[in-house]
Amino acid sequence: MEKQMNVLVIAATEEEIQPFIHSHVEPRSGIEVLVTGVGMVATSFALGQKLAATPHYDLLLNVGIAGSFKRSIALGEVVYVYQDTFAELGAEDGEQFVDSVALGLAKHTFQGALAPDYPAFQGLRQCRGITVNTVHGHEETIDAIAQRLNPAVESMEGAAVFYAAHQAGLPAIQIRAISNYVERRNKASWQIPLAIENLNRWLKVFANSIDR
Repeated sequence: MEKQMNVLVIAATEEEIQPFIHSHVEPRSGIEVLVTGVGMVATSFALGQKLAATPHYDLLLNVGIAGSFKRSIALGEVVYVYQDTFAELGAEDGEQFVDSVALGLAKHTFQGALAPDYPAFQGLRQCRGITVNTVHGHEETIDAIAQRLNPAVESMEGAAVFYAAHQAGLPAIQIRAISNYVERRNKASWQIPLAIENLNRWLKVFANSIDR
């Protein structure tokens, strides 16, 4: 008999995955959910505690909504973030930013695992992401980060999950649904309900693919 895949689904807020959580009367076999709180610090603490107590997962699956730097990515689209960077880890030298690798301090970019051969992953756009403490909302800083790292999406947790997975020797995948473009804050243009709907639809397809 094929071994049941043991997956930890990691989200910053319950609201982002509430439809998935409440779509099943009983917990789905093989899937646990961890709601960490917003930001890389909260994510690192919660995930560290979880992995200390239960270190044996086949996959860490980080999910949530995100902003996109690329207008070619439609609002609501679900994307596969294969690489993520701690964008602010470094030092300023006048107008120049010196990253943590150049400073000889720490690695700042981490790769996710290859997507399993499941229908849920087929056709997903592959993107590079950045993780930030302050989401971008000023034209000058948006242009600067685009020139320095050329990211497609930004979140406040993704690189922290990849880092924890790297330290623990576990595979991690990040899936994001685009809720807004990275620009001056314009809540009237955000599509958070659409992004959450599409993300949770994807999660249900993924869960069905491993619950066989």
